[in-house]
Amino acid sequence: MPPLFQDPETRSIEVGVTGIILFHLLLLLLVPQVLKNQKGHPIPRRPPPPRQFQIQLAPPVPRKPVPPPPKKFVEANPNANNNVPTNTTNFAAQNQTVAQEKPTPKGQNDMPAIEGQKEIKTTQIVNGTLEKQQAQAPVAPASVTPPKAAITPPKQEQKPLAGTDKTQGKNPDGYGTALSKDSDNVKPIQQEVKGAKNVPVAQDAAGTTPRIDPRHPQPRKTLQQHVRPAIFTENKFGTQNIGAMAVDARWSSYGEYLQRLIESVQIEWDKILEVSQAYPPSGTLVTVRFTLDSKGRVATIIEVSGTSNEHGRAACVAAITNRSPYGEWTADMIALLGQSQDMTFTFYYQ
Repeated sequence: MPPLFQDPETRSIEVGVTGIILFHLLLLLLVPQVLKNQKGHPIPRRPPPPRQFQIQLAPPVPRKPVPPPPKKFVEANPNANNNVPTNTTNFAAQNQTVAQEKPTPKGQNDMPAIEGQKEIKTTQIVNGTLEKQQAQAPVAPASVTPPKAAITPPKQEQKPLAGTDKTQGKNPDGYGTALSKDSDNVKPIQQEVKGAKNVPVAQDAAGTTPRIDPRHPQPRKTLQQHVRPAIFTENKFGTQNIGAMAVDARWSSYGEYLQRLIESVQIEWDKILEVSQAYPPSGTLVTVRFTLDSKGRVATIIEVSGTSNEHGRAACVAAITNRSPYGEWTADMIALLGQSQDMTFTFYYQ
């Protein structure tokens, strides 16, 4: 074989083949390195199928209907009827249907017609006192005039019935006569009683009669209402129902509790003013906002306002706090009101 590169034609072919072989060898060596250094684009993957699940709702748990909160507290007449009203938002210490002594034509109000003032809004319908009725003092015995000696009146003359003179004819079917003497003071008696002919009829009356001493009259019997002293608010339109003064209201334990609380505050307030011997200015008022908890305790005095002086305000606050606690709430009161309740009391100095 002739040596390489000696023949010009052969040498060119051999150089070409050698170059091609070297090119491919370099390509095989460099391509993996180039691919390794370059960042490849991520191949888009097919998203996984969504997860399948089901939701099953549990049946709703039946709840006991919660009674609506009380709307308006009214002070019923304790001596009036005890009927349950048909439809009312008022609540009190007892059941009661509205009534009044003189009916209002076409009246449909849940409060009775009553005369009063217009500035102060109250729900009282009867006036009274919370003090225990004291026994009346014994009346001093009237001086008794010794009886005079009785004068015996004369006896009245009394004569028995006179005899008769009877005349009858022979004929049994004929007429006869019967004669008798006329006499005064004839009585159906057997024997004659001697006495005066004209004696006053009063001789048979009782000899003595009880005398009334005008200086010591008998005490008048009065019926006192065991209710708070009232301030009436004028209401011209009442009801057609006739009866003792009453208002539409339903009993609730809250109403009964609130009535006792109000009466306790009223008694304490009157006691404080009586002991202090100083009355705040007439025509002023005090408003006290406080929180009462389920134990019956006055937890917080929120606000004290009004037109009265400092003594008048202090008396009102003390009237509320002095008798605390007022007793634990019942279970239905707690369910209705929660663990505490904000209250507002307004005191009026007349």
